[in-house]
Amino acid sequence: MKLSLRLNRLVAVCAIAGFLGLGAAAAADPEVVMYKHPQCGCCGAWADHLRENGFSVKEISTLDIALVKSEAGVPEALGSCHTATVGGYVVEGHVPASDVKRMLAEKPEIAGISVPGMPLGSPGMEGPYEADKYDVISFDANGKTVGVFASH
Repeated sequence: MKLSLRLNRLVAVCAIAGFLGLGAAAAADPEVVMYKHPQCGCCGAWADHLRENGFSVKEISTLDIALVKSEAGVPEALGSCHTATVGGYVVEGHVPASDVKRMLAEKPEIAGISVPGMPLGSPGMEGPYEADKYDVISFDANGKTVGVFASH
């Protein structure tokens, strides 16, 4: 009888914790699905940066990355070497994990964010050289630039 009562209490506490978002799964960031060229090394380094910051990343290699970008609605001027999706948004290029987290938390009315090109010093593009200054640009579903989301 006592064991049954303890199990019922344990189930109730677990249910309440899950409802309140206290469970580990509830606190995790959504999965990032990243499309990249099979031979691109910096894309994998960006995925590692996201993993180090709490994201789960699924890497998909493709030889038709241009098609992926087109279908995702990435404006040509904002293109980079890889395209990702997370939480209903598009993330193009070497966007810092902190900006991805901010976008997911704030839920702006945009299609996604991008770091155009491959700026030195951006996540996945680190090295023994001076880092470039760069902006994270937001864009809408029509492929129009909305504005600067963050500056680094």
